Amino acid sequence: MSESFRERARAWLDANAAGRSDDGPTAHWDLPSARAFQARLHDAGLAGISWPAAYGGQGLTTADERAFAEEARDFDLPTGYFTIGLGMCGPTLLDLGSEELKLRYIRPLLRGEEVWCQLFSEPGAGSDVASLQTRATRDGDGWVVSGQKVWTSVAQNADLGAVIARTNPDVPKHDGITMFVIDMHQPGVSVRPLRDMTGGATFNEVFFDGARIPADHVVGEVDQGWAAAVRMLMHERVAIGGSTRGRGSAAGFESLVEEVRARGLDRDPVVRERLAELYVHERLLHLFGSRLAQEARAGRNPGARGSVGKLAGAELARFGTDVAAELLGGDAIAWDASDREARRWAGALLSAPAAAIAGGTNEVQRNIIGDRVLGLPREPQVDRDVPFRDLRVGTRTEERP
Repeated sequence: MSESFRERARAWLDANAAGRSDDGPTAHWDLPSARAFQARLHDAGLAGISWPAAYGGQGLTTADERAFAEEARDFDLPTGYFTIGLGMCGPTLLDLGSEELKLRYIRPLLRGEEVWCQLFSEPGAGSDVASLQTRATRDGDGWVVSGQKVWTSVAQNADLGAVIARTNPDVPKHDGITMFVIDMHQPGVSVRPLRDMTGGATFNEVFFDGARIPADHVVGEVDQGWAAAVRMLMHERVAIGGSTRGRGSAAGFESLVEEVRARGLDRDPVVRERLAELYVHERLLHLFGSRLAQEARAGRNPGARGSVGKLAGAELARFGTDVAAELLGGDAIAWDASDREARRWAGALLSAPAAAIAGGTNEVQRNIIGDRVLGLPREPQVDRDVPFRDLRVGTRTEERP
């Protein structure tokens, strides 16, 4: 990694991005503003840093990309709209997409011209994603999709989605699934926000009613979508587990240190011990995530170890909010409506449990780690070799032939 790149990145961020304050992000990004910023970031050579130049990336090293991430921690960037595309869909397209798909979609993704979502979970297929019931059937020179997805982040803003659907019900459930790129703005696609206990609506349910997909928009191979889904989940878990916590994150070490100092508790030995624990947790996750991200960008598949990072990230989120609640007491759960600071802490506490669900539950991650990392015996699966149409799964209750 050249120090000149780090210095160039820092200089550009200083000149073009707002810094984080101690009470969190300083700017509210609407989608048009976020798109414009992402385009400027790309034009400055700071988006897709280690992605291939042939598709719109910068063709630099993973060390350069990590250096930018470290410098960006001090700034409020509009990453939320593009996290799914940059961390999950784009890397999977680079791995498995056709040349045509990569040439068509990677550059606009990096420039923020198109927002992506990931369409996996269903009402009857959450942790057991392979039980999905959304169908894609051939129709002339293309496919027609019908079904429902749920818990889909940023779907309300998405232009495109990576969707997995059942294309062959006559084989076992892990077979006969295909991944597609789908246009989210076409007739036959409906998006409905789901409000959670924080008061926000970051998740959505998505309905497909005869939505169409061109034949050449398959990611990987027809009926081999489970392998594509596993690859995307690996990228997702590396992205979640390897993310660098911003200095303004509510329950992060640095934010809590500032809060403790403001309350005059920084000399309390018990408080200092809890903060030291939080720092160690954060640092370990950061180092582990850095290693996974570097391996992935260098073309080495971290495999099931991505679940270690994802699980550690979820447990860190809960641990950080637990420490915050201990230190803040009643201020963490009750606040005046006009008190922005207290509202921020309460929001962090309410949203922390979601980290143990989104991207695969903690229980699922432990099963994956036990099976594929530690080599422990697998749990029995009686439906592994049964054709999907013969299974009674999820919300499906109709009679089988």
